[in-house]
Amino acid sequence: MQHDTHHFILKTSCPATSGIVAAVSSYLSDNSCYISEMSQFDDEFSGRFFMRAVFRFNAGHEGDIQAIQAGFDEVASRFDMTWELHSSDRPMRVLLMVSKFDHCLTDLLYRYHKGEIDMQITAIVSNHLDLRPMAEREGIRFVYLPVTKDNKLQQEQQLLQIVEETDTDLVVLARYMQILSDDLCKQLAGRAINIHHSFLPGFKGAKPYHQAFDRGVKLIGATAHYVTSDLDEGPIIEQEVQRVDHGYKPEDLVNIGRDTETVALSKAVKYHLEHRVFLNQDKTVIFR
Repeated sequence: MQHDTHHFILKTSCPATSGIVAAVSSYLSDNSCYISEMSQFDDEFSGRFFMRAVFRFNAGHEGDIQAIQAGFDEVASRFDMTWELHSSDRPMRVLLMVSKFDHCLTDLLYRYHKGEIDMQITAIVSNHLDLRPMAEREGIRFVYLPVTKDNKLQQEQQLLQIVEETDTDLVVLARYMQILSDDLCKQLAGRAINIHHSFLPGFKGAKPYHQAFDRGVKLIGATAHYVTSDLDEGPIIEQEVQRVDHGYKPEDLVNIGRDTETVALSKAVKYHLEHRVFLNQDKTVIFR
């Protein structure tokens, strides 16, 4: 969805029951709102109902979105509903974290400049200086937070301070090669996205694509997920995969891996920025 000051996004989830769609659509209609997009999903396993509605005020009507928000409490309480209301005139504020690999950062910046991803970049944080020139060329604040076993907790506190100071909504680990502490993962729950190769839990450690080559893999993939204290096992947002064969050398697998990582991460970030992702226990519901 393109940046538009006249649109609003309503996200709701609640126990599945009858009358939810009618109640929400009637409420918006009664308040001179036009629903331009609506998606819904009833999860029979969790018993939860999820809905995303994009709406605007009818032409010629100067609506009061704060009044809409206040009045919706009655509808929400009737259905024991968890809900969020967002305006498309406020792009999310995003902090990017990197180490030495630049492909994911380069791709996100390209899509940002092309208008594919609507966000405000608050800073680029890194535990290395390799990508500092890239940030400086873009005019983006670069924060160097080198991490050792002795200062890890201190640097994580510094990171949280930056997140708070910049009013950051989302943290993107664009190939940030450090394991976050359990405490940091909890504080960033639902607002931090990571990317990794999809061989996990296989081929852990250094040079996973070389390990995959030695085993003769037939698929190369990448997974973008929310960060949790369970390393690389958070709720999955997006996955990309590409078939390979015996003719691919290790460097070919690395190149393909870069492509799948950039595509998976950019899609995941875009879905989150457009409020299309719902957490559903250990999984996600995504209205594309």
